[in-house]
Amino acid sequence: MDLITILLIALGLSMDAVAVAISLGLTIKSLKIHNGLVIGIFFGIFQAIMPVIGWAAGRRLRDLIVGVDHWIVFGLLVLIGSKMIYESLQIKSTEKDIPQLSIYLLMMLSIATSIDALAIGVSFAFLNIAIIYPVIIIGLVTFLLSFLAVGLGKHLGYLFSRKIEIIGGIILIGIGLKILFEHVGFL
Repeated sequence: MDLITILLIALGLSMDAVAVAISLGLTIKSLKIHNGLVIGIFFGIFQAIMPVIGWAAGRRLRDLIVGVDHWIVFGLLVLIGSKMIYESLQIKSTEKDIPQLSIYLLMMLSIATSIDALAIGVSFAFLNIAIIYPVIIIGLVTFLLSFLAVGLGKHLGYLFSRKIEIIGGIILIGIGLKILFEHVGFL
């Protein structure tokens, strides 16, 4: 898998975390730079760990589905992308102020925003992609964007959070189409 595709996957996967980071930037009282760093670190680590778990599970299943693996990857990416778009269009309340971050809150948000990365890891296994390089990029992109999103949320979050998830969903659907078209010979 080429670097551009990995970067686009990382960008698409990170959009859930970015949207949550923007919301946290909007709602945390007395926001400090270390809050952004901690949020970015948690989201980045979980976005990097989940594909490894999915990849390990997918490696065990790969031989069973070798003939239809490209369809499964396509389906997973379209499903994840569609879910992101759908969820971004739902009414969400970000009016409640969060007095401070707790480890429990960060863990729950990190898991919730990285479940999609688990499915991407399964897709990487089906495509027989080495996992280390992509997960490093996914983790770093998510860390950087989440860190920046906390600050953005503090100043302009009300303008962006829903649109970010839609963009991420569109990117993942596009990558799914690219993989399918490459496999069937259209690209």
